[in-house]
Amino acid sequence: MRVYVPLTLPALAQAHRAGELGPGPLTAYAVTPGLREWYLSDDIEELEYAALTRAAHGSLRLLAADPGAVRKRVVVAVDIADGAVHADPDRALDPDALGEVRLAAAVPLAKAAAVHVDADDAAVDVARAAEALAAADRGDADAQFVVDGADDHELLWFATQEIEHLIAG
Repeated sequence: MRVYVPLTLPALAQAHRAGELGPGPLTAYAVTPGLREWYLSDDIEELEYAALTRAAHGSLRLLAADPGAVRKRVVVAVDIADGAVHADPDRALDPDALGEVRLAAAVPLAKAAAVHVDADDAAVDVARAAEALAAADRGDADAQFVVDGADDHELLWFATQEIEHLIAG
């Protein structure tokens, strides 16, 4: 199963040094039954993109909690056994938890299929979105508009061999 793990660039650097994403448990995003029902599509590519987008929002939350991190969302796509992924059935249709899964243990970075990172030109919008996130969570429509602005930027795809370059620059 493909899962999308939200990170920050410092967390990616740590994972690179450790050789694994972790420690567990980890929150990730995947094509879950709840995501399928919410998205109403049978196209696996569209569903995978929806899970990636949910993970990008998870990365934004991590950035909001780490003001010193470079203002770029980071998502690592990892292929792991279905049995290593657990979804909470009670939260399957919760809008805040769509596609959310838990990984009980650390995941070897060697299982990563790709890394998705914002381009440099997204940094200003991502920074604003991270700052506005708490207000958006409280229902501020203007703040939600700012948070949604980060979604206007597509994450770029990088091969896992490029991680050293990503964390160096």
